[in-house]
Amino acid sequence: MAIVGAGAAGLATAIFARRLNPSRSVVLLDGAKKPGAKILVSGGGRCNVTNVSVTDADFNGGRRSIIRRVLRGFPVADTVAFFRAIGVPLHEEADGKLFPDSNRARDVVAALLREAEAAGVVLRAGHRVRDLAPADEGIRLVMSEGDLHARRVVLATGGRSLPKSGSDGAGLDIARRLGHTIVPTTPALVPLLLAESEPLHRRLTGVAMDVELTVRADEAATARIRGALLWTHFGTSGPATLDVSRHWLRAGLEGRSAALTASFCPGERFEDVEAWWTRAAAERPRASVPTVLATRLPASAAGAIVGALGLDAAPALAHLSRSERRRLAHALVEWPLPVTGSRGYNYAEVTAGGVDLGEIDSATMASRVCPGLFLVGEILDVDGRVGGFNFQWAWASARVAARALAV
Repeated sequence: MAIVGAGAAGLATAIFARRLNPSRSVVLLDGAKKPGAKILVSGGGRCNVTNVSVTDADFNGGRRSIIRRVLRGFPVADTVAFFRAIGVPLHEEADGKLFPDSNRARDVVAALLREAEAAGVVLRAGHRVRDLAPADEGIRLVMSEGDLHARRVVLATGGRSLPKSGSDGAGLDIARRLGHTIVPTTPALVPLLLAESEPLHRRLTGVAMDVELTVRADEAATARIRGALLWTHFGTSGPATLDVSRHWLRAGLEGRSAALTASFCPGERFEDVEAWWTRAAAERPRASVPTVLATRLPASAAGAIVGALGLDAAPALAHLSRSERRRLAHALVEWPLPVTGSRGYNYAEVTAGGVDLGEIDSATMASRVCPGLFLVGEILDVDGRVGGFNFQWAWASARVAARALAV
């Protein structure tokens, strides 16, 4: 059997397949001379291996029932045990994220490569597969180094995100030529660009805030994401932005008019915030608007927001008119973020879209279109939110495929 792509899903598939059936030969092919580049840069170089709680609700893309079935094939507890067994114990951090105790992604890559070698996987780095073609009793792998023939082939080439790591979309093109439907792709978990006219991001570069972001497509709310937003010189980043990015980009792809707003008072309505200002004016009539707002937001953000609204000249809360108070309350719960685009695949952590899940047997990860072909990981139309979920999809889909391949 041949596996194309030595990233997270490809390495895991190779290891699991050999463990389940040591008599089955496994050749792992990768165009890069040093496999695992995408793992190395994940989680800020620390590699968020998985999350303590993973369900199908943490993912977007194809049908939830299929995603749920695959995830059940290799639960989080199995992932934790697997990495502990290969010398990478994990620890929990905020929001259930599980990182290696060493906090080094390179230890994850080294352990996977070491285990693949111990399992008897034949790794051929620097061997780029240019195409696959159905052949008698199997599939022909077209490479510049010479063609190979395998009875079964696994495509684990990823999507289009971080193309310098080798995940450049070539696998999607191969799958399309083999007859698969490709759900149109967009970057996901990617920073967003804001218009130059937006008054906050350049003043607040480097400042993080707890927000609730809302995407409206054709004026209907399609996504609400709460979390940290990081202001940058180009726009916004941080977990909340990364999670909401796919929703804004997918709306545009579908031809819908998309708008993004931020609430700086997550979980509160306009009426709640207006009432808070009214109480504050009664309790601290001589306090300035920025000073009082700084009790809830970073001081720099409070000053920038009040200044952008032209309210910084008001000497005290007592002198703030009712209309000004209402305007401030509206701004705090629905600040418009004029998105002009994203930073693209070069900065995206994952790809939204990919091979249609309906064309995959969820019990085996086998193609329903091309006999002998299996597909795992990011090449499929599945993308998870920030927090280790995309890696868990890689491990789970790899394990499901390996069980079928070992037979």
